[in-house]
Amino acid sequence: MTLIKSISGIRGTIGGPTGDTLNPLDIVKFTTAYATFMKRGAKGEGRNKIVVGRDARISGDMVRNVVCGTLMGMGLDVIDIDLATTPTTELAVRWTGALGGIIITASHNPRQWNALKFLNEKGEFLPPAEASEVVRLANNCNFEFADVDSLGCYTKNFSYDQRHIELVKDLELVDIEAIRRAHFKVAIDTVNSVGGIIIPKLLGQLGVTEVTGLNTEPTGNFSHN
Repeated sequence: MTLIKSISGIRGTIGGPTGDTLNPLDIVKFTTAYATFMKRGAKGEGRNKIVVGRDARISGDMVRNVVCGTLMGMGLDVIDIDLATTPTTELAVRWTGALGGIIITASHNPRQWNALKFLNEKGEFLPPAEASEVVRLANNCNFEFADVDSLGCYTKNFSYDQRHIELVKDLELVDIEAIRRAHFKVAIDTVNSVGGIIIPKLLGQLGVTEVTGLNTEPTGNFSHN
């Protein structure tokens, strides 16, 4: 399967020859290109952090480890929020004042796929011109990595799910008491990915006590493909 390079990121199937799939070598290349581009625009002290979040795909751990190590090798500090929805990762970039973020997810694609989605400091996807520049840098492979005294640091922070939930609860149109009084019965199918982590928490804190969950374990074995 040809590696797809677009404004939404780099995506492909796991395994196979370099340059034609999403394999460790190409993950390093595109992560390094992204880091090189983002460091150009870094302004002010402390703007050296990158947030990394992922969905529950089977390849997620492997891709995450390669991405995080590469970012550290580029002298960038990694905030690993691990299993998180795309909006949660986007918000975490803004909340941490990070330089950017990488979401490891192939969205609707089947389980054999994965992808790197690159975010700017606003937690938004890179605009087309910037995404094209990342691809150009990756194709050139002219990189400079940090020396041993300038390597980035790695931290885990799993608090952003709850912070995202609090943000939803504070929305003007969200009436928690009205939801609780309605005694809703809710059925969810989270296809064995990260929705199975945050959605039951959100519903519970909104006062929904009867929730039927299907495919809620984040195993990456997507039930519908």
